[in-house]
Amino acid sequence: MCGIAGIFYPGTPKPVDPARIVAMTDVQAHRGPDGAGVWTGQGVGLGHRRLSIIDVAGSPQPMQAGALTITYNGEVYNFAELRAELEAAGARFVTSGDTEVLLHGWRAWGTGLLDRLVGMFAFAIHDADAATLTLVRDRLGVKPLHYVELSDGGLAFASELKGLLAHPLLRREVDVRAVEDFMALGYVPDHACIVAGVRKLPAGSLLHLERGKPVPQPQRWWDIDFSTRAKGSAKDLQAELVEHLRVAVRSRMVSDVPLGAFLSGGVDSSAVVALMAEASSRAVKTCSIGFDEAGHDESAYARQIAERFATEHRTRTVAADDYSLIDTLVAAFDEPFADASALATYRVCELARETVTVALSGDGADEAFAGYRRYKFHAAEERVRGLFPPNLRTRLFGTLGNLYPKADWAPRPLRAKTTLLALADDGATAYARAVGVTTPATRDALYADGFRRNLAGHRGEDAMIATMRAAPARDGLDAAQYADIHHWLPGDILTKVDRTSMAVSLEAREPLLDHRLLEFAATLPASLRIRGGQGKWLMKKALEPWLPKDILYRPKMGFVTPVSAWLRRELAGEAAALSKSPVLANWFDRASLDRLADDHRAGRSEHGRTLWQLVMLDRSVRRLFG
Repeated sequence: MCGIAGIFYPGTPKPVDPARIVAMTDVQAHRGPDGAGVWTGQGVGLGHRRLSIIDVAGSPQPMQAGALTITYNGEVYNFAELRAELEAAGARFVTSGDTEVLLHGWRAWGTGLLDRLVGMFAFAIHDADAATLTLVRDRLGVKPLHYVELSDGGLAFASELKGLLAHPLLRREVDVRAVEDFMALGYVPDHACIVAGVRKLPAGSLLHLERGKPVPQPQRWWDIDFSTRAKGSAKDLQAELVEHLRVAVRSRMVSDVPLGAFLSGGVDSSAVVALMAEASSRAVKTCSIGFDEAGHDESAYARQIAERFATEHRTRTVAADDYSLIDTLVAAFDEPFADASALATYRVCELARETVTVALSGDGADEAFAGYRRYKFHAAEERVRGLFPPNLRTRLFGTLGNLYPKADWAPRPLRAKTTLLALADDGATAYARAVGVTTPATRDALYADGFRRNLAGHRGEDAMIATMRAAPARDGLDAAQYADIHHWLPGDILTKVDRTSMAVSLEAREPLLDHRLLEFAATLPASLRIRGGQGKWLMKKALEPWLPKDILYRPKMGFVTPVSAWLRRELAGEAAALSKSPVLANWFDRASLDRLADDHRAGRSEHGRTLWQLVMLDRSVRRLFG
């Protein structure tokens, strides 16, 4: 795993100062502490920071082969097979890693190489003969890549935003639409950036720059398709699923440095560990985080799996009031990020890094196999929507929802207001609001009048709604999963894992995001994804030979962080100070912020997540913009 950066002049080929590239890569040294390199050519400069995983002693970057030069972040898991194919066609290799495979593969197949790759990657490849630079990002967006057009005509790119911030020509201005996106979602999505003018290359896309031509829009080279259905019995599809899982896990166990796995005791990480143990002749190294509050602690389940598969297991107990990491996370993420599970994710990465350099995670199965509880609710709501003509449904459920009292304190079956109002909306609008963390009404009540006008109607949910409506899908469940794969997955889950793991120079690999596994999962009938109230139904059935039922069918927990309690106790003062922040004063009404903090602290209302968002926004913007 690595950090990359570079500059390309698509117009006049101005010289690139190597020191500028060094500055852009050095601020990403945590991504690659094992080596650094810079290469410059006519109107181009590429930089690299290396975390050595494969061919540890060789494969320095940037790497050249004839007219081609590459700087590359990631891993290609099928590089050995591709190398053999290229060698059979006459290619000659001087290293044993995957970087040189990309160079020879690009020369042989051009962009056709991308369809052959199995892995996670972001790279820039320069062709001196054609005077082009191509930026590429992997299918799911596991690895990040930011870019910006500069005032001197250059285009700069970097793995992390901080790499671009090291360039003196980058103008540091806030994009107010990204503030709205963050308040809606809890993260800044991949189609936005908190720094105006900066863009993130979308997952599964490339940007092809040619000398003498303007900077084009990115081109999508991969997408997932939910519009077709697999044929075959549940038994046959289950066997096919097991084979996909085995291949995905085994391919990600290739490493020249110590390798292990995160183990939470949930279904997904337990499945990865079970299949690693099956494939390994040695004890798998596993690690988990426990909490000193029983309601948040899953370590007993992790220990059960560790004992079942005889892993070399390490656990560390973290205090539930472990909020000392806030500034560390602000520095790691650059943009505001309010998923509080990042605190625990950082701690488990920190623990893993003490003994391994590569760790396999269980991320991705919930999006692929409909594991989140919200999918079950959305599918049920879609069935109800189908019973009514749209106009009647909107009037009927809208009226009922407005009349029904708001009762957040009541048992879930009695909290019908949200469901009734959701049924009044179309499925895309309702789902986009369900996955958000702050409702449009709540945001409107907090915003200052001037900021609301500046947004000019922009809503953080709009992009997800548009994605769902255009999804290659057969039903509402398909569309929801498709939208999550394009928005929630790269914007929240993969950003969280990348930044926290790279902050401690750990490579995290996600076998359950193998694109072949996801493409298979997208074809499964809805009844094999959700059945009897169980999400990931087929996956759980397939794993019954490996995992006990109390692991497979217990309620999902995840990393839970008690931010609401912190903001009533230890961080109450910080919540109260939000209204005095000169940063937030640009966008929020001070009196509304005071009421929000006071009502939460007094226990009159529950505003923990919103206050946490505001704390993270304030700290992030202060750090970025002063």
